[in-house]
Amino acid sequence: MAARASWKGHLKVGDLVCAVGLYTAVSSSDRVSFNIINRRTGHRVERQFVDSETGKPVERDDQVKGYQMENGEYIVIEGDEIAEIMPESDKILNIKAFIASDAIDKTFFDRPYYLAPVDEHDEEALSLIASGMNDGKVVALAEAVLFRRNRTLLIRPHDNYIVATMLNFDYEVRSADAIFKDIPDIKFDKEMLELAGHIIGTKHGSFEPSEYHDRYEAALVELVKAKIEGRAPPKKKQPAERKVVDLMEALRQSAKMSSKPPAKKAPARGDGRSKKAS
Repeated sequence: MAARASWKGHLKVGDLVCAVGLYTAVSSSDRVSFNIINRRTGHRVERQFVDSETGKPVERDDQVKGYQMENGEYIVIEGDEIAEIMPESDKILNIKAFIASDAIDKTFFDRPYYLAPVDEHDEEALSLIASGMNDGKVVALAEAVLFRRNRTLLIRPHDNYIVATMLNFDYEVRSADAIFKDIPDIKFDKEMLELAGHIIGTKHGSFEPSEYHDRYEAALVELVKAKIEGRAPPKKKQPAERKVVDLMEALRQSAKMSSKPPAKKAPARGDGRSKKAS
């Protein structure tokens, strides 16, 4: 089945315009999902809204949004009032500026999408924009009305395709000062820094997504499979007991472990017998 675009419109850079679509780059649809059921009957349970005071069910037509004030009372916000202030979409993804590739804090990254041409007539224009960004080592900041809200996106070429990452707004990103304000400025001696550098150097590698696994999801799959097959579910492994050790001693032990050459495998018995026989 061909992928469906979450949004279709036009990418605009000055007078250059091309039709594009946004396609979800991440999805949770392959995760194990559960329904809530009645233990006694085995029937699925339906969600129902009830009045917090009377306990009686509230019909859909009587359900409205409310903003709670400091005195505990609510201001009712009607659906048509919200619809009235929603920004109108012109289906334009308007590039506002090109910035250096490393000039944006990744803390602002939210949800990634693939940005692709809608048809073959737009491939050349989009490819030209991507090539220009690659050559200039820049990325683009764009604005559009997406999913009933105005959004800012970061557009960047990646390998042979383009990624448009929705950005969080400034008010949505919490300041790090509140988290780290009480952490003192710690000074380390030369030996500790050298040991830490050694450990980091021996662990140098690259990010290969296929090498990292969602162990919780795998355990859920195994649990469901065991229940279907009528066997006992797998038991959870108990974590090893952690010992509190001195930081310097921990660094020294880690450095020793990382410096050990890999153990040589003993020859298989069959190989040994064949060598003797020969």
